[in-house]
Amino acid sequence: MLELIDVTKEYPGGKRAVAGVTLRLEPGLLGLLGPNGAGKSSLMRIIATVTRPTSGRIRFDDVDVLADPDALRRSLGYLPQDFGVYPNLGAREFLGYLAAAKGLSARSARARIEELLEAVNLADVGKRPLGKFSGGMLRRVGIAQALLADPRVLVVDEPTAGLDPEERVRFRHLLAELAVDRVVLLSTHIVSDVESVASDIAVLAAGTLLRRASPERLLHEVRDVVWEMTVPQDQVSAARGRWVVSRMVRTAAGVRLRVLAPRQPADSAVPVVPDLEDAYLAIVSGLLADSAQAVRP
Repeated sequence: MLELIDVTKEYPGGKRAVAGVTLRLEPGLLGLLGPNGAGKSSLMRIIATVTRPTSGRIRFDDVDVLADPDALRRSLGYLPQDFGVYPNLGAREFLGYLAAAKGLSARSARARIEELLEAVNLADVGKRPLGKFSGGMLRRVGIAQALLADPRVLVVDEPTAGLDPEERVRFRHLLAELAVDRVVLLSTHIVSDVESVASDIAVLAAGTLLRRASPERLLHEVRDVVWEMTVPQDQVSAARGRWVVSRMVRTAAGVRLRVLAPRQPADSAVPVVPDLEDAYLAIVSGLLADSAQAVRP
């Protein structure tokens, strides 16, 4: 079990990136959703022991991580958002270098690297210089390096950035498989990255944990606030200024809007079944006024 207790991170100048976050993580996949600038990467770096919080506590299997960070590091795999590589090395050579740095024996490293290259669908290009890899291929190398030591805790920050739709699906399936017997924390601002694989979702905005619940619970909470209506083109700006508009589709009859509102926004508006993006936007926009009451550790 990994537990964060009232974790706060402030940077010089008084900027607070993380504000009193409490999270309890057990085996499974937690999707951490939040807009760009929400503090997700700062929180990921704290969990990965790359940076220390300004205040708060972190415990891993009853060990104080701030006093003994190696207790977590030995069981941690981390894929940062800005993962870098040596462009002249092949994937096998690069992973071998990292395996040595992690203390794996040469024999066990060779077997583990081949296993991981197969898992991320890169076995056929293991000798190709990383400088010639696509963005999606590099992200797959990134997840392979995070898994080298078979970690019990896997932290991945915006892992699908730059991936094409097929690669994103493959990546999500891989994370879901890994979460069967380990803690997986997936940070993203893309709702579709978590809606099909996460049974547990947390929403972070302005460094504050606004909500944590199952997808089913989040959908239940917005069941009465999602509407569709069609308006003339010249009324779109006014509608967006008045309500949260999640989607717009131009039709022959006008612009069809998907609107989040606590009550029927217009006589022509009809209720529609919400999706997870609706729930996410309702939370970060403050539409669900009781957000703080729904946070659980």
